[in-house]
Amino acid sequence: MSYQDINSETIDRWIDEGWEWGIPITHETYLKALGGDFDVVLTPVKPVPHSWLGDISGKKLLGLASGGGQQMPVFAALGADCTVLDYSARQLESERLVSEREGYKIRIVRADMTKPLPFSDCEFDIIFHPVSNCYIEEVEPVFRECFRILKPGGRLLSGLDNGVNYFVGEDESRIVNTLPFNPLKNPEQMKAMIGSDSGVQFSHTLEEQIGGQLRAGFILKDIYEDTNGSGFLHEHNIPSYLATLSVKPE
Repeated sequence: MSYQDINSETIDRWIDEGWEWGIPITHETYLKALGGDFDVVLTPVKPVPHSWLGDISGKKLLGLASGGGQQMPVFAALGADCTVLDYSARQLESERLVSEREGYKIRIVRADMTKPLPFSDCEFDIIFHPVSNCYIEEVEPVFRECFRILKPGGRLLSGLDNGVNYFVGEDESRIVNTLPFNPLKNPEQMKAMIGSDSGVQFSHTLEEQIGGQLRAGFILKDIYEDTNGSGFLHEHNIPSYLATLSVKPE
């Protein structure tokens, strides 16, 4: 079984156990979004500035590894033409359930984002990509594919892990690992991942993540940092995530 399939099955299991990123929004939250009252996140805590999205009514928006029925229903309520791609069948099932409950259309695609994305060149106006590339070994090909499928002037909104979570132990109070964290190359790290039912996760440098966007051709427009939302690092206000707004030149 590939590590991508392991991660898909792991996330499906987490959802059955009540994983917070697999709980769809309520009908009440959807109604608020219809009235323009909304927030979405790329990282655990801080909401995305509304200016990063702009007016999305009528825009073609891709939720990349963004299943779960949390962000796409909001974007649909705001008038976007939504497509969601995810490799977790359970995350996509949540998208189907919410769209049927609220009566909007959404294109649902189950695919592995480590492979070429199944979309045409210049197809989308916006890509919304919450924290998820910690589950793939190489991130730069994803950014190149995002650049390809965005229209000129299109926006890429990304949530990124900065690597801090991978060099600390489970209680987050001391350094226990060296970086890069790559279980495919380190048997001890793979053993730890399997033992904690964490799927197969990877650390990535800012060179890979921000540099990868720049090398793909994007222009970086804005950035903010965020914490885990709970735990030792959060209590000490140590950022473990960042979000970026990047634009494909016109």
